[in-house]
Amino acid sequence: MLTSLLVGVAGMNVFALALILLRGPMFRTRLYTPMLWNVMLSVAPVLLMGVLVFVVPILALAQVWLALAVGVILGVVWLLLLPNAGYLITELNMSHRREQESVPMWFDVVQVITLAMSGVLNTVLNVFLAQLLFVLLVYGDVAAPLQAGLPRLIVVAILLAVSFGMYLGRYVRLNSWDVRHPPSLVRKVVAHLREPGRLRSSAAFVVLYTLFLGLMYLAVAGPVIEGLVLLELARG
Repeated sequence: MLTSLLVGVAGMNVFALALILLRGPMFRTRLYTPMLWNVMLSVAPVLLMGVLVFVVPILALAQVWLALAVGVILGVVWLLLLPNAGYLITELNMSHRREQESVPMWFDVVQVITLAMSGVLNTVLNVFLAQLLFVLLVYGDVAAPLQAGLPRLIVVAILLAVSFGMYLGRYVRLNSWDVRHPPSLVRKVVAHLREPGRLRSSAAFVVLYTLFLGLMYLAVAGPVIEGLVLLELARG
């Protein structure tokens, strides 16, 4: 269950990376380096969450305050990076093709879809690991509380934050590191949302993408959660 999820997500990232790298030599065209940067940014929060999942519980056994401090700092950084994974969905209508290139359309279609799906799966895995870490620290149990109300609300809250971050990245052109300049960031966001129709369109974007990511989470992580719960019940 969990192994299949991890292998599937890793495989999709490798596949996306391979298609980007192979496009140039296969069809004698340029390497579009921003896509490589997008893949790295998409994978970064997964790696950081992996550190959180393994390090924070170990620190909690020694010093609770240290685990809390490290968890909060890394958690904030993780949340700031996480929209970079879901952001790849917005690349679906941007294959970056040039008229003079001889790349077949079918190749670019599968490349862009794979890139977008790698971002979706990275988002799902990140949120699942966050949910897992939360129930482990709060409830002291890995499986049963995953289906409780509070962990589910946390999933929804994270997906809402991710969708809003995706919107800011695509339409306000903000990056995760822009948080280093809070006054400038706030001014840009407020100025953008004050434009006619922006508030409505941004709200529609956030709601629709949250629903999409939520359904993907239900389809991909849902069976893993149910499997963990059933395994826990069988052991009990």
